[in-house]
Amino acid sequence: MTTEETAPKETAPKKTALKKKAKESDKKEEPTSKVRRLGRDIASLLIFLGVALSARASLADHYVVPTGSMIPTVHEGDRVFVSKAAYGFRIPLSATWIARWGEPQRGDVVVLQSPVEDVVLLKRVVAIGGDEVRVVNGHIFLNGVEAEATATEENLDGKKHMVSLKAGGGPDFGPKKIPEGQVLVMGDNRGNSKDGRMFGFVDQSAVLGRAVSIYLRDGSLVWDRL
Repeated sequence: MTTEETAPKETAPKKTALKKKAKESDKKEEPTSKVRRLGRDIASLLIFLGVALSARASLADHYVVPTGSMIPTVHEGDRVFVSKAAYGFRIPLSATWIARWGEPQRGDVVVLQSPVEDVVLLKRVVAIGGDEVRVVNGHIFLNGVEAEATATEENLDGKKHMVSLKAGGGPDFGPKKIPEGQVLVMGDNRGNSKDGRMFGFVDQSAVLGRAVSIYLRDGSLVWDRL
């Protein structure tokens, strides 16, 4: 007669030890898991911020007008929507162009880096490379022909806009021929504008974008195209 062998049953102390080890393992994994989740969240946030900043630097931005040099078209304190891709696409946060598909044209309102100060300006392009330009009493002459204008309105290549001569016409300028790749910018408030008549022509590379529209004035939403 044979006796059947049976495996010894696990004792209670052994089971308790196994459970204790499992709990300790869970406690070790929990902080590691939280750190990983936090790392993923931070990485996602950084990616989002990078995309947002790149878009703002290369595609579109807004600008708060600090002075009245563009009155009556743009008022001090107006907020303006700017297309930074109007003339091409730059490497984000740099002046290097990846692609160009346009150039600033007469009559465009642009934001540009001042050639004499560390500030961004809002001005109107009044003449481009190849033009011979002269300014007399605030009135513009291009290649010997006076631009169509009245005391309150000006027409540059079919782009009609308001001007102000209430403070006079400002300093006369020229005649001078603009080198290729440069532009002359002026404020619409001709007698109260620090512009290209003082600091000269500016390189097209200094133009950061074209102002498309005023979107906020005196706290009210508007959409006044420029």
